[in-house]
This record gives sequence, structure tokens and C-alpha cells, in this order.
Amino acid sequence: MLNQDNAEKPVRLIERKLAYKGKVITVYDDYVDVGGHKTHWDFIHHMGAAAVLPVLPDGRILMVRQYRHALGRYTLELPAGKRDAEDESFEVCAMRELEEETGYKTDHLDFLLYVNTTIAFLDEKIGIYVADKLTKGKAHWDEDEELGVEPWKLEDLKQLIYEGKMTDGKTVAAIMTYAAKYGK
Repeated sequence: MLNQDNAEKPVRLIERKLAYKGKVITVYDDYVDVGGHKTHWDFIHHMGAAAVLPVLPDGRILMVRQYRHALGRYTLELPAGKRDAEDESFEVCAMRELEEETGYKTDHLDFLLYVNTTIAFLDEKIGIYVADKLTKGKAHWDEDEELGVEPWKLEDLKQLIYEGKMTDGKTVAAIMTYAAKYGK
């Protein structure tokens, strides 16, 4: 039950100071007034990203395997990447990342969902799409990328999720939403 004494206190940003600017994120120290109590919060800005769930004609889903430094291991996930600019559409980003990472193209994307990855301190928003009617193009990986592209059956991907072997949030959300939305 919601305690009415703690429900939606007014929150006001007092000051935002730049702490670090990187190529992917910008970190700020925020000084905030929460219902009369002054506090300090960390805030990370990310310009957003797009991901795509590419479906082959036989129903298998193209996944990418890549090394993720933050986890110290390879992960299996959807093709995805950050937007090149704040005003770049999620759809344009998704189409670019599909071709860059898998070597496939499409003229047809269906919106699946938006995901905010870590809402406590990060504003990253990912637009996720389903791509079908794929045609072979050419992959163009970034200099710091080394990817493996693998076709997977949906039921096998769901099993990895159930076993705790697939933990990438955008990928888990996309696979489960795709399965529910398309009755798979």
C-alpha cells in the first residue's frame, strides 16, 4: 500500500555540474531538492540507441556475439548501437545497425518497444524494432568491434533467458515481447 506521506514529493534540480564527458556517455553531479531535503545524485546522459530483432525467412533470429568489457565476457545479444545524434530517429539508427553488425538490410521495420535501461541514474532510451524481409548486404564493423553473427531459434533464446544465461536487458525484453506479441 502506498504511504501518502511519501507519495510524489516535489523534486527540483538546483544545479548540474559536468563531471565527465566520454564518447558514449556524459556524467553529471546533480544537486536536487526533494520535498525540502537537499541531496546529491549522479546522473548519466546517453543520447539513446536502437536495437533490431532480425527475423530470417525460416523464423530464426539473427543474434550477435561480442565481447563486453564491463562484464569481462562475450554476450549474445541483438544488433544495436547508439544514435549518431540526438535528433537521429530510432528507425534510421536501427536500420544502420542491422546492416553494420549483421550484413543484412531491410526496408521494413515494425516497432516493438522502448526500453529505458537503468532508470535510477541513466536516461538511455532504446527503440527496438522487428526486421523481416531481409536482403544480404555487407557488414561494416566499427574498429573496436569483432562480432559473430549467429541464427537462433526463438525457443532456444527463451531457454537461455530462463536459465539465466542471457542477461542483456534490451535483448531479454525484445525476445519476450516478440514472443508475446507475435504468439510464438
